[in-house]
Amino acid sequence: MNVKSVLKQLEFKKKKRLGQNFLHDEMVLDAILLHADIHPGDTVLEIGAGLGILTERLSEAAGSVISLEVDKALYAYLKNRFRNHKNVHILLQDILKFNTDDLPGQDVKVIANLPYYISTPILTHLMESIKKFSLILIMLQEELAERVTAEPGSKKYGSLSIMTQFYTQAEIVAHVPRTAFYPSPGVDSALVRLQVLKQPCVNISDPEGFFRVVQAAFSHRRKTLRNSLLGSGKISGERLDSAFRATGISPTLRAETLSIHEFAKLAQFLL
Repeated sequence: MNVKSVLKQLEFKKKKRLGQNFLHDEMVLDAILLHADIHPGDTVLEIGAGLGILTERLSEAAGSVISLEVDKALYAYLKNRFRNHKNVHILLQDILKFNTDDLPGQDVKVIANLPYYISTPILTHLMESIKKFSLILIMLQEELAERVTAEPGSKKYGSLSIMTQFYTQAEIVAHVPRTAFYPSPGVDSALVRLQVLKQPCVNISDPEGFFRVVQAAFSHRRKTLRNSLLGSGKISGERLDSAFRATGISPTLRAETLSIHEFAKLAQFLL
């Protein structure tokens, strides 16, 4: 498909607020299909169907494809294009307002080519519904992909890394040049594969409390762990000192040096 030609035929006007860049590179499409490992019985949730180039490929491999598109003009185009595809369901829907409980069954595979400006809220939304999914294959701005997959000790390691890796095994599986899209964005991208874990990587009784501790710890990256947590105003110095003694974690460390398991140990004493 010649993306530029189709958009011209549709007299399509790009909406800046939606961050619309259309993937057209066949090698990247092949990589998505390879790493998604889709089988005939799979249900796929596609976020941002665009012109349906990937939707077409997904419909040939999966049992059911549920494609979300928020642009009304593209939605109308997609409804017509896939009118004879019984296994493709096009929805005019914003993923941030989409109720994942409406998805059939469990183990849904998510394929997402996201507008960069809203990638983090969408990723957070998907993590909140993680029990519905077995795999998330997501195209992200390269810098954000590096944050998602970062390990302790890295300057890119933070609360987003921990949130994602708490629920999934995260890896960058392909680097995607900006030329793979039309119009080309100002940055390169990366394809991130999030294999959903059967259980979170640490066993903790209060996950919400755990994430509050993590957020507080990273709220002032240049400060020591103790000062960042104390600055949240919700934990007393006495409780903090007691938790550091009990866990053997130094209060002078910075948040970026702690593993998820160390954060879990600390949180158990603070909650």
